[in-house]
Amino acid sequence: MIAPFRNHLPVKIRFGDGVASQLAAVLDEEGAERPFLIMDRGLDQFVPGVAAAIAPLDGAVRFEKDAGEPTVAVVEQAAETLAASGCDAVVALGGGSSMDTAKAARLVVGQGGPYLRFAAGGVAYEPPAMPLVCAPTTAGTGSEVSGGAVITDQETHIKAGIASPFLRAQHALVDATLTHGLPPKLTAYTGIDALAQAMAALVVTARTPVGDAIGLEGTRLAGGALVRAVRDGSDADARSEMMCASLLGGLAMNISDCGSEHSIAQAIGGLLGLPHGLTIGLVLAETMDRDRRFVPQQFERIADVLGEPQDGSGDGSRAVRAVRRILAELEFETLQSVGLGEDHLDELAENALADYFISVAPSPWSHDEVVAALRAGLALGDSR
Repeated sequence: MIAPFRNHLPVKIRFGDGVASQLAAVLDEEGAERPFLIMDRGLDQFVPGVAAAIAPLDGAVRFEKDAGEPTVAVVEQAAETLAASGCDAVVALGGGSSMDTAKAARLVVGQGGPYLRFAAGGVAYEPPAMPLVCAPTTAGTGSEVSGGAVITDQETHIKAGIASPFLRAQHALVDATLTHGLPPKLTAYTGIDALAQAMAALVVTARTPVGDAIGLEGTRLAGGALVRAVRDGSDADARSEMMCASLLGGLAMNISDCGSEHSIAQAIGGLLGLPHGLTIGLVLAETMDRDRRFVPQQFERIADVLGEPQDGSGDGSRAVRAVRRILAELEFETLQSVGLGEDHLDELAENALADYFISVAPSPWSHDEVVAALRAGLALGDSR
């Protein structure tokens, strides 16, 4: 019997090359006259589509953040600027860091800060007072359709995440042309996150048939397009497929959830200050190799859509092999190459086990299992 489930994802999605040019029309649809733009510093100078999209927005107020993972300090600064701006809509242009900053800043303005009171839990979320429009410029987090935000507490070096349906954007403009200039490394980091989210939806305890369907298609698209997009950033087909994979990964994550790879990766990212997608790739295969033992049939489905040949084992190891191959073709970094050592393992295990996502893994993780997965990653040395 299929277990009962509920889904509600009220985000208006426009997907396709050129849809970013519809930003002004979307704001008009919302009756917004003075948008608040959140983006990485100088983004419009490097991404022509962003410059064209925001050009018609007379009277817009810009908040530009430094590139990199969003912090509590940046959220508070953005919220203060938004509150004083007189703006009636928020627009986030950029990767997951800009979109998460926008979600968190809008929340703080709407319900009062500080941000960390939401991260501590126990706060009831209220419907937002102003609309949020997201236009991603990376194919990774799918934050444009998710109800989550992950913000680093710079005091503790721990990523403090929040989640609620009321955090979601009202509109997502998903335009692959905005990713055409993304460097190979960032394409790899963001793309591996999209792949991980799509796969995780199939194996976590919160999985549903809807999440399975979306996750499988996201996995198929990312598995076939990521290496191509990294090797040739001008490959329009690969860029479009990765943008769709990212969108589907974000939807799948909200229908089901992320998994153990996200908890361990977020612990590493908080400790070492590394980009989110990079940390996902550092531990993805190792977490899959542990989790496959509990839901091998789901990992077999993943292996099938990744095109990994049958080997008769039926134990899900084919999926791990397929992901290891993708990581090797990407020449992805290893735990050792980013400076992680044996002395970090116990602290990382503690922080990972305190994170929500590992709690929905197909079977509970122990401290020793987290350490063992990290040691397996360290055993790769400084290259794959």
